Amino acid sequence: MIKIFNHYFHKHTLLQIFFDLGLVVVTVVTSFLAQVADPLSASSMVVSISLLLATCILVINAGLGFYQRVHNLSLNQVRVRAVLSLCLSLPLAYGVFRMSPLRPEDEKSFLLALLVAVVLMLIHRIYVARSTPRTLMRQRVLVYGSGTSARLVGSMLKQSDPNVDLVGYYASPNEAITETSRTGLLSSENSLTDIVLKERVDEIVVALSERRGGSMPLRELLDCKLHGVRVVDIATHFEKTLGQIRRDSVSAGWLIFGDGFGQGPIRTLVKRLFDVVCAAALILLALPVMLVTALLIYLESGGPVLYFQERVGLNGRLFNVVKFRSMRTDAEKDGKPRWACASDDRITRIGHWIRKLRIDELPQLFSVLGGDMSLVGPRPERPYFVDQLTQELPYYAVRHSVKPGVTGWAQVRYHYGASVEDSAEKLQYDLYYVKNHSLFLDLLVLFETVGVVLMGKGAQ
Repeated sequence: MIKIFNHYFHKHTLLQIFFDLGLVVVTVVTSFLAQVADPLSASSMVVSISLLLATCILVINAGLGFYQRVHNLSLNQVRVRAVLSLCLSLPLAYGVFRMSPLRPEDEKSFLLALLVAVVLMLIHRIYVARSTPRTLMRQRVLVYGSGTSARLVGSMLKQSDPNVDLVGYYASPNEAITETSRTGLLSSENSLTDIVLKERVDEIVVALSERRGGSMPLRELLDCKLHGVRVVDIATHFEKTLGQIRRDSVSAGWLIFGDGFGQGPIRTLVKRLFDVVCAAALILLALPVMLVTALLIYLESGGPVLYFQERVGLNGRLFNVVKFRSMRTDAEKDGKPRWACASDDRITRIGHWIRKLRIDELPQLFSVLGGDMSLVGPRPERPYFVDQLTQELPYYAVRHSVKPGVTGWAQVRYHYGASVEDSAEKLQYDLYYVKNHSLFLDLLVLFETVGVVLMGKGAQ
């Protein structure tokens, strides 16, 4: 894993991105310059335009999920996304060409070269999504421990990272109960250092259920680290592998003494400027959609078009969130708050569609301009549920140390939360965001939000 601006990327993902970027640029530049009369005079301009287009296409592909480390999509689903990427990329390329200083007579050559490059890239994306990572890209991991925590790490590794070879579990002498598979246990007759060197281990994950009484062989772990093997604790492992801070593996000391949780004035200023500029631009772009939505809501059920509801924001301060009304006006006539759920009978016909396309969230952009919300952050929750969740979930109040967001890391990583259990899962992603948030991570979330909206994932 490689950490860039406080966010972890797998090296396999970065190689995929650089390969696709180079494929588009090289194909377009080579094909285009081979067909023009004076290639030297046009070379720098073509390279610049190709880089711009390749970057835009990478953003589209990222939003469609092509660079996720784990693909649980069928081959047909991958093909559909490839076609959608092609349909979005070509109009974008045509618009960029029209605004560029390239000659009109070069249009055919440029668009043909770009079409070839995009098709080759998407074919490669489909192949990568369905192929097994090569040996050189795989990582060999040993789990130190054999209890409940070790079993959790092993199962998560198998489910979430196809680039990992799980070498096995090395039992601690202080763990009385073995929860892992007996076949995966490594022999304790050899020292930890000898096994690590023999099995060519790249990383050791320390996953002990009990750490007292000298359960960790500190000298051997240090020897392994001096041999170039990475040694991480279970909380750090889940942070970099899953993009979450798991509640069952984290401690207050880890949160306090670890890095992250930077809330400096420069970061606050940059985030605020970014929010204002982007929210204003999005409001202008979405204004026709919002006007049509307001009209449809009024024609279907009359009554108010907008829906105001009290939510908990930064530092626990209350504010009114505004959305397009997607439920009946008597949705909570008994006065008792309820979670929205799948097939909720309170949702109107128009409400079903605007929730699916996330159009009901658009008025929150005005809350971003007003400063109550940010474009990216934890989802703002109602005071009734916040009181309940704060009592039941440790560290829940940490998410109120940043402004709530229209979209967020938890929203693009986990489906819509409709229970305490869902909130517990989403909290783990919210903690990761609060710890590692940066402008770079905000941009990643916005790109993935585009994919979530296009695919209609998680709406209720």
